Amino acid sequence: MPGGRLTQSERRQIALGLADSLPYAEIARRLDRPTSTVTREVMRNGGPTAYRADLAHRATEHRARRRRPAPPRGPEATPQPHGRDAEAVAGYEETLTTVLMASGLPKMPARVLTCLFTTDAGSLTASQLAQRLAVSPASISKAIAFLESQSLVRRERDERRRDRYLVDDELFYQATIASARANDQLVETARQGVAVLGPHTPAAARLENIARFLDFISESITRAAEQARAVLHTRPAETSGDTAGAGPDHG
Repeated sequence: MPGGRLTQSERRQIALGLADSLPYAEIARRLDRPTSTVTREVMRNGGPTAYRADLAHRATEHRARRRRPAPPRGPEATPQPHGRDAEAVAGYEETLTTVLMASGLPKMPARVLTCLFTTDAGSLTASQLAQRLAVSPASISKAIAFLESQSLVRRERDERRRDRYLVDDELFYQATIASARANDQLVETARQGVAVLGPHTPAAARLENIARFLDFISESITRAAEQARAVLHTRPAETSGDTAGAGPDHG
């Protein structure tokens, strides 16, 4: 099985395979490459509908030129936190960003979210994000605005009155509930269509089935989010009513 980077010819074969609606596994078999290599290549370069072989090849060459050389070995080299392998961390961050993009996030918000997920500090300022990603503050500001609109990051002030951005379990709960509420709006609109089109028509039946399906999904998502929050994000003395003697210090 060949190793190393994909060639331009291989990328063109990938594009042809996607045009023929071949599964990733079949494209990989024809190239004698791992399926994960083909999957990562496609998702990193626009997804199956937007993949272009020549653009993907140029983007890969550009990324290769931008990569910094490995830090020198010796006493002057800065050690990685917790003895981590810098190259392995960089590869993982690229993979995580690719997966976030595949889930629907634009590239820069996905890169910002990856930074926040993988920082030990738990939060980063806009300037720290710009420095880590080697982009302009304006790019960070736009990405943060998008992530805040999706309830995926939280802003707080530190002791120096700087805005810091972080992700936590509560944010994912809120984002999940927001998604369920968006479904609720679609359910309501679909049922309005039932009334307009007439309850005994094929179009109305179709809209009612959509509404029932989304209603079930929304209820299931909300219930699962509440259960996960209760199990994974429980705080002491959070229950209402009779809490006397229940908490260690706070009544």
